[in-house]
Amino acid sequence: MRRVVSLVPSLTEAVAVSAPGRLVGVTDWCTHPGDLGAAERIGGTKNPDVRRIAELRPDLVIANEEENRAPDLAALRAAGVEVLVTEVRDLPQALRELDRVLVGALGLARPAWLADAEAAWARVEPVGEFTAFVPVWRRPWMVLGRDTFAGDLLARLGVRNVYAGHAERYPRVPVEELAAAGCDLVVLPDEPYRFTAEDGPEAFPGLPAALVDGRYLTWYGPSLADAPRVLAESLDAARTGSGRG
Repeated sequence: MRRVVSLVPSLTEAVAVSAPGRLVGVTDWCTHPGDLGAAERIGGTKNPDVRRIAELRPDLVIANEEENRAPDLAALRAAGVEVLVTEVRDLPQALRELDRVLVGALGLARPAWLADAEAAWARVEPVGEFTAFVPVWRRPWMVLGRDTFAGDLLARLGVRNVYAGHAERYPRVPVEELAAAGCDLVVLPDEPYRFTAEDGPEAFPGLPAALVDGRYLTWYGPSLADAPRVLAESLDAARTGSGRG
């Protein structure tokens, strides 16, 4: 597979780092690595330019069942483009899917960073034991629910998501209910909604807030190797009151 289009930012990074020069198309949201060479921007994850992608004559389009829309993927297949759709609900599945994409589909040697990521998470130790909720959007408030990759990473670090048993994967929960949930802290990533020290913590006065880099919490790619350390530092800072994530 010499010509690849990626519709998933974390997979864009995984391919770019592992096989420079293979990417001919990426989304507007693909920000890592900083230099994506000659890769053309082909729209967003939810509204890719299907016609332009087909014109790029890719050998493979890499997508994800959660990030990309089924009608767009069907249109690409109808145009004769091969599409590989990943599914990532937890860390083991993420590692398997990265293997499937990089080694299975692209025929690469297994990247060193993928082995490093496996090793880093194999030796991870919980920061502590505490309950939390994890907003991913505001207006309306939405939080991590069941079967999410980010929730699995946090659980491995000792964070029990109080909405992990919810029927929905990303339930809408009134802010009053969140504030009254009796949690030890709130985890606020900077994507998909960009929570900051000035936008988010004020909704939950008196509750420690862990402001975390969303790339280390929600991306499955090279960032996984450093994610245990980075996330643990943010959680520990919130837990001890030594910082704001």
